[in-house]
Amino acid sequence: MKRMALIGGLFALTATVLMTGCPPAPSGTGGTATGPGKAGKAPKFTLAWSEYPSWSVFGVASEMEPQLINGKAGAMGILEEKWGVDIELQQLDYEPCITSFTSGKSDAVCMTNMDALNPALARKSVAIMPTSTSDGADALIVVGINDLEDLQKHKVRGLDQSVSDYAFYRLLEKNGKDPSKYTFEKLDPGEAAKQMAAKAQGIDAIMVWNPFVLQTLRDRKDSKVLFDSSKLPEEIIDMVVVGDDVLGKQGGKEFACCVAETFYEFSKQLDDKAKREKLLVDLGKKFSSLNAADMAKCCEMTKFYKTPDAGLKLFTDAQFPKTMDMIVKNYTDRKVIDKAPKLGFGATDKAGDAQLRFDPTYMKMVKDKK
Repeated sequence: MKRMALIGGLFALTATVLMTGCPPAPSGTGGTATGPGKAGKAPKFTLAWSEYPSWSVFGVASEMEPQLINGKAGAMGILEEKWGVDIELQQLDYEPCITSFTSGKSDAVCMTNMDALNPALARKSVAIMPTSTSDGADALIVVGINDLEDLQKHKVRGLDQSVSDYAFYRLLEKNGKDPSKYTFEKLDPGEAAKQMAAKAQGIDAIMVWNPFVLQTLRDRKDSKVLFDSSKLPEEIIDMVVVGDDVLGKQGGKEFACCVAETFYEFSKQLDDKAKREKLLVDLGKKFSSLNAADMAKCCEMTKFYKTPDAGLKLFTDAQFPKTMDMIVKNYTDRKVIDKAPKLGFGATDKAGDAQLRFDPTYMKMVKDKK
C-alpha cells in the first residue's frame, strides 16, 4: 500500500552514472516577477508531497524564477495570485504524506491510484488529476535467471503491499502464470538494490522502482530486466488527491485549479529546450540527487501527463473505471485492503456515496482558462 519514501542521495547515481465548479479566479495580490505577493486574507491550503519525478515538480515550482507557487504560508507565487489562494507545501516521506492527508492535517496529497484506496475509506477523496504513469519505472531485475519458469526456483525481493508487489502479481497474471507458485519476500527497495549490487548470496531477483532500477542495472553489469511496468499501460497512476471536504470550502476549487496549472506550466517549461536541462537538474536535486541525464531517463520511464488534455484523456476514457475495478479486486482478494471503497467517475457524485472520485472538472477549468 505504499511507494516507500526514497532517501535522497543515499543511493544517488553518480555523474557517470472543469467547466463547472470553479468560479472566476480572483485578481492577484501584488506579487512581482521576482518576488512573491503577500497572501493577506487569501484562503490557505496545504499540499503534501514526497520525492518522485512528477511530484517533485511542486518542490521545484516553488524555487523557480518567477515562482509558480511560493510554497510557504503567507506568501504567493504567480499562479497562487492568479487563483487567489495561498498554498503551503509539506514535503514528507511517502507514508507520512498519506497519514497526514487521511487524518485531515493536509488538504491534498500526492499518491498513487492504488494507495488512494485505503485512505478513502476514512476520508472522502477526490483525485483531481493524474501527474504520471509508470512506464518501465517499476521493474523485475534478475541475475542468472532466464525466464519466468526459472524464476519459480528463486525468491523475489521487494516491498510487500506496495506498487512493486502489485506490479509483480499483475505481470505474472498477464504472462499466464500463477502468482501463488512464486515467492515474493519483503525487503526495502533500497536495501534490495544495495544487496544485489554487493552480490549478496541469494539476492538474484528484485522488484524495485527508480532510481533503484537505473542504479542496479548500472552497478550489476550482469543484471537484466525480466519484465517491467511498460507491460501494464496506465495501471500505475501517480495523482494529486484532495479531500472532498476541502473542495467545498471557500477557495477550495481554486486551490485544485492552481495545483493543476502549476503542474502543467512546469511541464510546458520542461519541454522548452532552453530551460530543460536546468529544470532536470533541479528535479534531480529533489529526487535522489540524480544528474540531468538520469533524471531525463526517469521522466521517460515515469511518463508525465503534461497537459490538461492528456490528463482528461485518462480520466474520461471508458477503460479507466475498468482498470480501477481490477485494482480494487486485486487489493481486496490479496487482503492488501480490508474493504473496497466506493469509486466514482466524473464531475458529480449523483448518489453522494462515492468515497474516491476521479473528477476532470479542474483540468477542464485550467484548459479553458489558458
